[in-house]
Amino acid sequence: MDIKKSSKEARDGLQQGIYAVINPFVRLLIRMGVTPNAVTTIGLLGNLAAAAVFIWLAADVAAGAPIDFSRVTLAGALIIGFSLFDMLDGQVARLGNMASTFGAMYDSVLDRYCELLTLGGISFYLISCGNLAGAVITFLALVGSIMVSYVRARAEGLGIECKMGFMQRPERVVVTSLAALATGITGQNLDPTSTFDPNLILVVAMGVIAVFANITAFARLSHSKRELQKKAL
Repeated sequence: MDIKKSSKEARDGLQQGIYAVINPFVRLLIRMGVTPNAVTTIGLLGNLAAAAVFIWLAADVAAGAPIDFSRVTLAGALIIGFSLFDMLDGQVARLGNMASTFGAMYDSVLDRYCELLTLGGISFYLISCGNLAGAVITFLALVGSIMVSYVRARAEGLGIECKMGFMQRPERVVVTSLAALATGITGQNLDPTSTFDPNLILVVAMGVIAVFANITAFARLSHSKRELQKKAL
């Protein structure tokens, strides 16, 4: 059994299922005259808001206030909610016949900004909580996330298709948002006498992204090398 083929088929099937749910909303946006680039921009603003919530919380914690985990929950909800615009903008472009080369570039650039903002906000929050190791792990997750996209862009610039790997943007968004939600909800409902640190959930999630995103980046680099060698023959 081809594992890669099965994984791709499962991913495509899930994507088509999501499209079936969001397409009525997509058609509504098209009728309202909303452009794909406007949808992409809204997604960026939502992720900026999530980062701002983390930074706001971090500033309060640094000033000596207790951690308000409801804000971590809010940040997680903002990330997962506005990251849905990643799928909406593409569908608006396709169903509304508004696809453009610049639109694709604009989408990719703003996706990178979204990740820089949200993971940067998480890193700053963890530093304020005194979790330096967690902040470093989050930084490594950010490095891996950016490099996954960068290697693909460089490969495609050389005429090589390079979409392989497990920890792509949808997976990273899901892991980040669910971890933030789990951290916030756990913190809000934790027994005051417990010694468990809810931020550990967030740090473990960042560790998963750090490991698998960087593995994906190097796997794409290796794939690109093989493809370039084939072209040279």
